[in-house]
Amino acid sequence: MFRDIVRIKQKISDEACIEILKNEKRGILSVLGDDGYPYGMPLNHFYNEEDGHLYFHSGMKGHKIDAMKNCDKASYCVMDSGYVRDGEWALNISSVIVFGRIRFVDDHEKVLELCRKLSYKFTDDTGYIEKEIKNSGPRTLMFELVPEWMTGKLVNES
Repeated sequence: MFRDIVRIKQKISDEACIEILKNEKRGILSVLGDDGYPYGMPLNHFYNEEDGHLYFHSGMKGHKIDAMKNCDKASYCVMDSGYVRDGEWALNISSVIVFGRIRFVDDHEKVLELCRKLSYKFTDDTGYIEKEIKNSGPRTLMFELVPEWMTGKLVNES
């Protein structure tokens, strides 16, 4: 059902993919939007090592939410910042694409816990995080991407 990458020599390990998902803060979530058009949006995420799922926070309504309610299939693409080898100009970038199904998190306490974990990717200012959760927590929707397939590759841009 899912395709492997064509240039197999560029493939990175599942462990390397997971490291990118854990360490990078942002990616592009793509869903099936209005009238069958693809709808991709930049989001920040939290990769949960305990269950292997990706978690995202959102407002309660909008195009993204409607699209996910209509079709639970999605893909999420994350790239690292890359590196340049000594003496070369070309950037080497690793990317990961996760295909899976969206589920909405119904347990409000779990939503708040996941919001904290996501927030700590950006700051360790506990006071700020708790203030934001107190103010925005009641209006926060959390959803997860349950992976069905993941692939990653390293590309040299030369």
